[in-house]
Amino acid sequence: MRKYHIYLALEERKLIIESLISEKNTPISVGKYTDGVDDVLLKILQAKKNKVKVIYT
Repeated sequence: MRKYHIYLALEERKLIIESLISEKNTPISVGKYTDGVDDVLLKILQAKKNKVKVIYT
């Protein structure tokens, strides 16, 4: 299994979390399981927050 690393700005991270929460609400209202969305949401929330310095030349 491959591992992928993505670097997100704070606004991008916030947008992903909000999107996953709204995606989680749809199956909850129908009565289905949300295990897949929960796993991804947990990984995003537990990820380290690194600052990346970008140098333009």
